[in-house]
Amino acid sequence: MAKLATIRSGGVPDAPALPVRDPWPGEPGRGARILKGEIEYRGAIRPLRPGGFNASDASPLMLAYIHGFSWLRDLRALGTDAARSRARALITDWVNGDQYPAVATAPATSGARLAAWLGHYDFFAASADDDFRQMLMARLVHDARHLSASLPIDARDGRAFTALKGLIAASVALPEHAGFLPRALRFLIPEIERQILPDGAHCERSPAAHLAALQDLTEIRALLQVGRAEAPAQLPGTIERMAIALRALRHADGGLALFNGTSEDWPNLIDLVLSQAGRTGRSNVSLAQSGFHRLTAGKTTIIVDAGVPPAPGMDRFAHAGTLAFEFSVGRERLIVNCGAAPASATDWRDALRATAAHSTLVIADVSSSEIKAEGLGRRPTVVELTRQEANGAHWLEASHDGWKKLFGAVHRRRLYLAESGEDLRGEDSVEADEPQPFTLRFHLHPNVTASIQQDNEAALLRLPSGQGWRLRAGGATLSVEESIYFGGAEPRRAEQIVLTSTPDGPQQVKWALTKMG
Repeated sequence: MAKLATIRSGGVPDAPALPVRDPWPGEPGRGARILKGEIEYRGAIRPLRPGGFNASDASPLMLAYIHGFSWLRDLRALGTDAARSRARALITDWVNGDQYPAVATAPATSGARLAAWLGHYDFFAASADDDFRQMLMARLVHDARHLSASLPIDARDGRAFTALKGLIAASVALPEHAGFLPRALRFLIPEIERQILPDGAHCERSPAAHLAALQDLTEIRALLQVGRAEAPAQLPGTIERMAIALRALRHADGGLALFNGTSEDWPNLIDLVLSQAGRTGRSNVSLAQSGFHRLTAGKTTIIVDAGVPPAPGMDRFAHAGTLAFEFSVGRERLIVNCGAAPASATDWRDALRATAAHSTLVIADVSSSEIKAEGLGRRPTVVELTRQEANGAHWLEASHDGWKKLFGAVHRRRLYLAESGEDLRGEDSVEADEPQPFTLRFHLHPNVTASIQQDNEAALLRLPSGQGWRLRAGGATLSVEESIYFGGAEPRRAEQIVLTSTPDGPQQVKWALTKMG
């Protein structure tokens, strides 16, 4: 307990004065994995055992997750004495450690850790000995003071909400430090106004980041209720707008569309977040400021990314997927993007961010945005869109200038969805002074099988239910190639339909996706 003496000082209570409960479910399977010494998060697996917090080769996102301790909910979901003991051992090891990477004490990581330790206190600390509880409470107060002093934080993205949530949790659980609350609320409203767009979408343009920000804001509202503190007037309306926007970013299977660092495997969590958010109306068909558009007819749902990529400083999860779309029929996904592995430290992280990993057009195998470790470099600056609806049918035309500087080229995409939802017509063209080589990709969900028909101008796509769809194209060479899918719990092999331009062919491809039978 030598280190304890250096951080324990006045104002350290014996235990939290008010209970603060983490409202989100954990996964027992991931908890069991932690007991075995491994942690899994967003496309990456790392060792996690006492003495293992200095993983220098892990990605920044994985490091933030490990040092943020929100994975305690997985040990709690497991609920065994072994899980409780492992939580205490890892916390003790962390408190007694030193020379951690800078991300370990960054405001957002500290905020996540404060919320996690307080939110699961009754699980791992209530039955612990006095020395452990004193060590824990001293570190909680120390970190909360440091976090309060660090506001406002430099991060311009959703991490600011996580930092503020942690400080508000500390203020509620530790009334001796009531001064934390007005300081946190002072910065909350400016962050809401800066991060949440008028259409309710989050500025990072990532459905996953949107979900996380909505979780943080609903937690903040619940914490203020526990502490009997008045919530800012803007908070309820913001949560409602975000919940409506979140619905627009879901397929009918309950999972999210795979744009900008997102996976599909959170439908139960999304349901819970929406129930916590409260009553909301129907989802929007378009999120005008963020540029996501939802087309629905019959049992078909199409979600299109027709917006300008997020600004520098808000693009940590951004992909080069401008004008990509996803297509689902009922609860079955047919055309998808390849998903994401944002916490991975391997080449997969950036490969999945490339334009070729999305269901859209690629010129000369060059992505429409330049992929960089910290975000995007060159990117589309003008994305134009026109949308019309009549008698249940949808027509959408969009273009972007992502290749303007490199090739003097503009990609234009037209989509028409019939009122039955069983007929999608598309046209993709490259507008440039000089002809450009291009490919058009339709990535298929791993559960979909594809076969080329005899005329080599169409592919038959078969869903698990047995339903068949035909993709026919003109103006390009059609082939079926291998793909990979990182949208679920683990990577899976998949296929993709590829339309390749011919050297002397038109700079335009017309295609149709129609239901068979």
